[in-house]
Amino acid sequence: MRDYRMWLLRDGPARRSRVYVNSVLTALDDFHVRRGLGRADVTREDLPKSAPRALEERARIRWLRAVEAHLSPRGRCIALIPYYAGARISEVVRLDVDDVQMSARKGRLRLYGKGDKFREVDIHPTLRTELQLWLDERPNWPHASDNRALFLNAKGGRLTTRAAGGIIAEIAHTAGLDDPTTAHVLRHTLATTLVRGKTDLVLVAEILGHARLETTRRYSLPSDKNKEDALKLITVDR
Repeated sequence: MRDYRMWLLRDGPARRSRVYVNSVLTALDDFHVRRGLGRADVTREDLPKSAPRALEERARIRWLRAVEAHLSPRGRCIALIPYYAGARISEVVRLDVDDVQMSARKGRLRLYGKGDKFREVDIHPTLRTELQLWLDERPNWPHASDNRALFLNAKGGRLTTRAAGGIIAEIAHTAGLDDPTTAHVLRHTLATTLVRGKTDLVLVAEILGHARLETTRRYSLPSDKNKEDALKLITVDR
């Protein structure tokens, strides 16, 4: 297993990431235990201590402008819910109409996460405006009255995670963002903004639906961009 680990990292046809290698070792451990052989004594790879990837300020501005220019209220809502409410893509498509509670000035989203645990998140004013536009348009979609799903596909069924992810990818392409932008990156962007803005970690964990504070604490770690900027501070005498 040690040799296999090194092969995956250095010699295989496609060099694997440390996260991938650790996952393989965990699977092999499980196999050995089930065969009655016990866990293998193989050290896991140390994972890089960087914050999850999030959009930098300029990329955020370009993203929001691209969302604003998108013609469909449905698409704008799907793009903004991960960004403003920290929702996973699975939580976005799982939303029902009744999970959106709005008044003239306030609103709350009821999100269902892992293990069917639900949480309520305040709706950002920008998102509230877009949600109202979609709710006004939604009754005109096929079979809208027969389906309680908030986001419908062209046939009137519940939108899939793949289709919702495609909408986000399309908007990201329009924005001309260099790196792949997914709902998870947008969720990371919200979390990073809140944590680095000194928001209490317990509150951030509640918004994101984290069961452990250690998961939320990762957003306080330096990003790859932070490390690059730090190296630029080094001066060279000539």
